[in-house]
Amino acid sequence: MDHHYVGIPELTSVPRVAVVIDVMRAFTGAAWAFARGVEKIVLASTESEALALKESRPGWLALKDGARAEGFDAVNSPGLLRSRDFTGRTLVQKTTAGTVGALAVAGAPLVLCASFVVAGPTARFLRAGGAGPVTFVVTGEGGRADEDLACAEYIGRSMEGGGVEAEPYLHRARTSRAAADLAGGLRSGYHPDDVALCLEIDRFPFAMVARREESLMVLRPVAVPGVLPGPG
Repeated sequence: MDHHYVGIPELTSVPRVAVVIDVMRAFTGAAWAFARGVEKIVLASTESEALALKESRPGWLALKDGARAEGFDAVNSPGLLRSRDFTGRTLVQKTTAGTVGALAVAGAPLVLCASFVVAGPTARFLRAGGAGPVTFVVTGEGGRADEDLACAEYIGRSMEGGGVEAEPYLHRARTSRAAADLAGGLRSGYHPDDVALCLEIDRFPFAMVARREESLMVLRPVAVPGVLPGPG
């Protein structure tokens, strides 16, 4: 199947099916937030929009990447999110790459957000729906981030059927620039387990589908039949 792999700047038209990839860390963190009880994630275009949405809806929480900042309730770190209880909450997320990529394809009929922790369920969701060629939006480094490209290629191959060996793709992510930056503490809002958590293949049994709900782009988990939760 002839999938397309593009960076955000290369999006020149609205794709029919888009899968937005951010391994380190937006859509690994989003998956952990769902696992910790978040009901839905609203994708914001700016930090000021995220805070305005939070302030206008009682009970909503806001998350950003980078260092902690006033008004935000969480940062974009899987290692920090995994100990939180978000049961029934709505989370507004703004990150440098992941949310930007998702909003860039908001007009597509089908948008999924993904990382390695939901790669298998994402492929199975697409295969079950009979999705044709997919446009994978590689959000990191202007479309050149190897951890995102590896994840996209793994999902693309997995759409063709089972038996795809994950380790070569995980190795590319493990040795990527983003992994080195995280492990070296070069990103704010970091937990020492973040890299390892971003490399857990199929940790969660759901895909993450983004749809317009009124004027907002909202991400929700969708259970995939036949997929069992990963360890832990």
